[in-house]
Amino acid sequence: MQVDTIVGAVILGILEGLTEFIPVSSTAHLLLAGKALGFENPGKTFEVLIQLGAILAILTVYSGRLVRLAGALPTDPKARRFTAAVILAFLPAAVVGVLLHRIIKEVFFESTLLVCTTLIVGGFILLWVDRLRFEPRYTDVMDYPLGLAFRIGLFQCLALIPGVSRSGATIVGALLMGTDKRSAAEFSFFLAMPTMAGAFAYDFYKNRDLIDATQIGLVAIGFVCAFIAAVLVVRSLLDFVSRHGFSLFAWWRIVVGGIGIAAMVLFGR
Repeated sequence: MQVDTIVGAVILGILEGLTEFIPVSSTAHLLLAGKALGFENPGKTFEVLIQLGAILAILTVYSGRLVRLAGALPTDPKARRFTAAVILAFLPAAVVGVLLHRIIKEVFFESTLLVCTTLIVGGFILLWVDRLRFEPRYTDVMDYPLGLAFRIGLFQCLALIPGVSRSGATIVGALLMGTDKRSAAEFSFFLAMPTMAGAFAYDFYKNRDLIDATQIGLVAIGFVCAFIAAVLVVRSLLDFVSRHGFSLFAWWRIVVGGIGIAAMVLFGR
């Protein structure tokens, strides 16, 4: 592996970990940064496979709670309902993602203009939502009804378009349907586990013939960097969102999308 390729994998891995769980679209950042760094990989598998680092980060941070939840499943109806809610919310994006996998990877991922535009539009939507004064009906993820969880899952389908942001789509959808900011972000964390694990497994299966020893080495580097960065984000995000809202992330999206479009105008595709 060339040094510049290794450096690119490190940068993209850190970027994945820092952006996966905040509403700025990790996929958009990886695609734009990959183009800027000249980091090319067959089938865009690197961007999806290094999500395993972020998955393990959230499993690590939430390990105690997940163990308690698993232990309560046989006797606690509330635990069973919450588990069913997460699974139900996961299903829409899983089905649509499989059906549209080729279009997503070969069309959406290749359109820099689409990525930049969705970043900017999503930023303005976040600013709008952040200024709304909600009266939350749900403040504990354990109390989310199944119907609410499914509707949040429908919002997650929007994130199949790069630049929309999986966490952004689910959080905005949850807020518009009566949750508070903290529990919306927390439900997004739990929903990320099956969603990202499913995306990882399916993409690995579809592109297994494209993955060689060099690719595995780069993914391993990106995985470690994503894991470390994601642990830091997950540990601090809920408190930050509760205190400051989403405006910082909204402006970040707008700035990054604007820079991307400016670069396209100045330097071409």
